[in-house]
Amino acid sequence: MKNLTYTDCSLRVRYAETDQMGVAYHGNYLVWFEVGRSDFCRQHGFSYQEMEDNSGRFLVVATVQCRYLAPLRYDSEFVVRTRIKELRRRTVTFAYEVLDPQGEKVYAQGETTHVVTDREGKPRSLPEYYGKLLMESR
Repeated sequence: MKNLTYTDCSLRVRYAETDQMGVAYHGNYLVWFEVGRSDFCRQHGFSYQEMEDNSGRFLVVATVQCRYLAPLRYDSEFVVRTRIKELRRRTVTFAYEVLDPQGEKVYAQGETTHVVTDREGKPRSLPEYYGKLLMESR
């Protein structure tokens, strides 16, 4: 049975994502959150591109938080676990954990809050169709 509460996206630290000491550069965690978030949406029945094209709605990042707990190093395999923390009419908050492949060690935790906007950047409500797909995860 498919787990709809969260999704796991498997990745590996690439050489270009590390600093001089072979440790994953901190800014890459935000990129990995985006990869996890995009995968989460796809696994729940839609892509960002589809939502933008079909409804003219965009999920604009308003806030980002990341707490680094342990370093990831070059060629390390890891998982970005993504879930919905809060779903409101005009905002969506995703929560993330960056874990080892077994899900035992936590490298980082974070959140992103997104404001739903139209093409002009004005706040709008999340279309009901996409809200229902995201609600399945709660």
